[in-house]
Amino acid sequence: MKQTLLIIDAQQELIDGNQEESAVFNKGRLIRNINFVIEKALKSDVPVVLVRDLDVAGGTDEGFQVHDEINVPAASKIFDKTATNSFHGTGLLNHLRSQEMEHVVMMGCETQHCIDSAVRTATISGFDVTLVGDGHSTTGSGVLSAEQIIKHHNETLHGHYNVEHFSVVRNADEDLFQPTHASYR
Repeated sequence: MKQTLLIIDAQQELIDGNQEESAVFNKGRLIRNINFVIEKALKSDVPVVLVRDLDVAGGTDEGFQVHDEINVPAASKIFDKTATNSFHGTGLLNHLRSQEMEHVVMMGCETQHCIDSAVRTATISGFDVTLVGDGHSTTGSGVLSAEQIIKHHNETLHGHYNVEHFSVVRNADEDLFQPTHASYR
């Protein structure tokens, strides 16, 4: 089965915050888990794809770049986006299809926006998805804390399906590149 690791909006300013926004919840753990899963991907010969949001830090300065503590493999493919959905207006979907990917492991920021839309879009686009439950984060809202948003999405997206393809939630220490989707079908 062909698969990829997709890291969404793991950008310096999104993770660390700025004058208007606070840092994401458990940012140290998020960075550690992203690096841990990147290493697992490399050992399994799984390509790494990153998406950056052009709205972060004006799309140009240091805050726009992938967080400097994340060990981005040199061979990584990077897409820039202008919408919440990583598949909208980017070459991501065409890239995954051209590589004949079947399974996408997802991580990054922000849970209720970019992660949620990417998981749902990937399933309707013909991919099984494994969301790394301790590999995505956000800031709180006026209604829910960041921790509540993350827990809610982990519960909601585990088993989310679009007929043939669906998502499961597993943690970074699990064997993410041995998908478990078939055992649920």
